[in-house]
Amino acid sequence: MNRLTKIRQQNELNKKEIELNYAGDKGKSWHKQYATSAWIYAGSLPFDLNEGDIIAVFSQYGEIVNINLIRDRKTGKSRGFCYLCYADQRSTNLAVDNFNGIKIVGRIIQVDHVEEYKVPKYKEEVDEDVKKLWEEGCAPKPIQIDEEAAEREAKLREKLLKKETQRAEKQLAKVDDLDEDFKSARKERKKLEKAEKKRQKYERKLAKRLREATPDNERGRPDDDGRWDNKKKRLDEKIDDLDFYGNTEHFNFKSGKRKTPPPPPSHNIRPDFDKADWRDIELFKSIREIDKATKGDKPNNWKEETHYVPKRIH
Repeated sequence: MNRLTKIRQQNELNKKEIELNYAGDKGKSWHKQYATSAWIYAGSLPFDLNEGDIIAVFSQYGEIVNINLIRDRKTGKSRGFCYLCYADQRSTNLAVDNFNGIKIVGRIIQVDHVEEYKVPKYKEEVDEDVKKLWEEGCAPKPIQIDEEAAEREAKLREKLLKKETQRAEKQLAKVDDLDEDFKSARKERKKLEKAEKKRQKYERKLAKRLREATPDNERGRPDDDGRWDNKKKRLDEKIDDLDFYGNTEHFNFKSGKRKTPPPPPSHNIRPDFDKADWRDIELFKSIREIDKATKGDKPNNWKEETHYVPKRIH
């Protein structure tokens, strides 16, 4: 299909949307197919335009963050088409509707959406500036100011300014033919500076004295009932786990706790099945069944485990 025919059909589609009141409706507009892509294609551009000129034209409908102007590999001249990326995807709809079919330096340009933009393969052969533009884009980077560093720098400048003024005053004090008014004004200023320093020092001390005390419930005194020292489990006291830990999700003693101990073993333990052969396992099973049938259950000397408690604790 001819390029001009495509432009005419796309503009007719936009007119129909306006007549049917579909313009701006994300669910009914033909732009919804490209809602996930912020890239557009611009073709039939004048060959004299560079990246800066194209950004100046297309930035009327949004901030451009990346541009890829296709150039000839050998000569480096523009081939007349490029790909642009906007910071906001909605800017692509405005650019396609308004720039498609307009004239720039006597040439009718074609502007359309790009559903899936692919990064160029010939990155290694291009200049470093163009490669940096492809990778980082052309969006302005935000200026990050360190507030602490700026505050330190301002204090340092203030100190330097004070030192310079003191030096100048000392040099002037050495001169004999100074006015009495100047000398009296200098003494008065020094008195005011000393009084200001004393006042600031007194305010700092007063602020320390008048600061709010820590609440009692946050201090955790030793005689407090909610202090963790009083909740330590001691060996000489029998404390129920439910009373000590409480009924929580991590310690649910009511539902999962066994009331009766498990039954003691009535026969020999099973062999190590990871190391034994299948014949040994079958032989062990048959011998065990015969022993149980002839001799009956073996006497069980199993006892419940007892914990060692030192005498000094009793």
